[in-house]
Amino acid sequence: MLTGTLAELAAALQAGRISSVELTQGLLARIAAHNPALNAFVTVDEEGALAAARAADAARAAGTAGPLTGLPIAHKDVLMTAGLTTSCGSRMLARFTAPYDAHVVAGLKDAGTVLVGKTNMDEFAMGSSNETSFFGPVRNPWQHDHVPGGSSGGSAAAVAARLVPGATGTDTGGSIRQPASFTGICGLKPTYGVCSRYGLVAFASSLDQAGPFARTAEDCALLLNAMAGHDPRDSTSLERPAEDYTRDLARPLAGLRVGLPAEYFGAGVDAEVAAAIEAAIAELRRLGATAVDVRLPNARLAVPVYYVLAPAEASSNLSRFDGVRYGHRAEKYSDLLDMYKKSRAEGFGDEVKRRILVGTYVLSHGYYDAYYLKAQQVRHLIADDFRRAYASCDVILGPTAPTAAFRLGAKSDDPVEMYLNDIFTVAANLAGAPAMSIPCGFTRAGLPIGLQLQGDYFSEARLLNVAHQFQQATDWHRRAPTLASEASPPAPQEVAP
Repeated sequence: MLTGTLAELAAALQAGRISSVELTQGLLARIAAHNPALNAFVTVDEEGALAAARAADAARAAGTAGPLTGLPIAHKDVLMTAGLTTSCGSRMLARFTAPYDAHVVAGLKDAGTVLVGKTNMDEFAMGSSNETSFFGPVRNPWQHDHVPGGSSGGSAAAVAARLVPGATGTDTGGSIRQPASFTGICGLKPTYGVCSRYGLVAFASSLDQAGPFARTAEDCALLLNAMAGHDPRDSTSLERPAEDYTRDLARPLAGLRVGLPAEYFGAGVDAEVAAAIEAAIAELRRLGATAVDVRLPNARLAVPVYYVLAPAEASSNLSRFDGVRYGHRAEKYSDLLDMYKKSRAEGFGDEVKRRILVGTYVLSHGYYDAYYLKAQQVRHLIADDFRRAYASCDVILGPTAPTAAFRLGAKSDDPVEMYLNDIFTVAANLAGAPAMSIPCGFTRAGLPIGLQLQGDYFSEARLLNVAHQFQQATDWHRRAPTLASEASPPAPQEVAP
């Protein structure tokens, strides 16, 4: 029962088959058993989790429980959580205790969820493999010598390993969808502004967006119901009527137009990934969908545009970490400028430094027009491509990543090769539109493959509908990794006489 989905566990709680305290205790024990091998959590709050579970059980007894009351979850360590460390995977904030809750954290707390801890991540959300964390890499639950994807790899690994049934992540260029793909779970990036960025430690403010991880589309919808909503503290938060993202889950797919961009099916996509995507397209056809060819001619420019704009915003956002007000401060320095230099040199890792340098360069006098301004112009062209495509289709489909998860260290020495993992995900962030990844197959080596669904602005309910119907017809999302202590003992072998 501990490894059920959010919806299954909610039903068990409602029926009285388990209490929130029992569920939380069981998952805390599971985390204690498996986290040393996975390194998915950087903070586990046992005391706070059990207190929240007791309050949830009391609410259920009083008849005031909601759909998420008593369900344990985890938050990516880039979201402020009052009273707990919010490290962003960095030495710079390794000892920083958050004084308040992020908007999405507060929303899930108000919905009655039980926070068990904070998950590991690439430092300041900069990475595609979860290898840049100050606390060490997260390991993929399917094969521990492979990456779980980044930057939200800790949350993805925790959900995939059934340590929690749901978790939050953030997506700046694919950091929810790519790890969801690599670990065989569901991850949704909402339309920019649907979830407030208040309390989300900024990497690139025009791209960052929080979203849910879970094993099913239904569970993602339940989490998004609590995470979405207008927040006057965030100037980019959209003031829109509240939505029930579960409302269309049961809608048949008859008449659905699925856009297939030629740019997503060319060279560079692994053959096993391409085969899994083709099989998923065939399944959607059987469910009543129609495939439509569409073009995204500027998609090939998404990665270079992203790696101009995101570092530029990062260089500005991370200037606040100077060793003066909070965060790491060097112990020995000669003057104020030396303190700045040494604190930042010691506090930031190599990837963060690399992006700060690139960002500062493209914003500097003489290069701003040639790089940053030009990238902003191409960003609008990319968004225009999507708008034209949605005139002839309802969703756009393709691989989430060009390959399945790669081995730890395989791409650490080649930043450009690492960045190309985001080739199919960054465009949605540049356009500000919603997208999600769902599991659609496995490689011969047993690694998950992700299917990406993209939609027009505010089409989250439609994406969740397509994903849910696909999951009703397939079982990829039900497959689970076998963790070390759960593996069956080897069969006895015959000994030759």
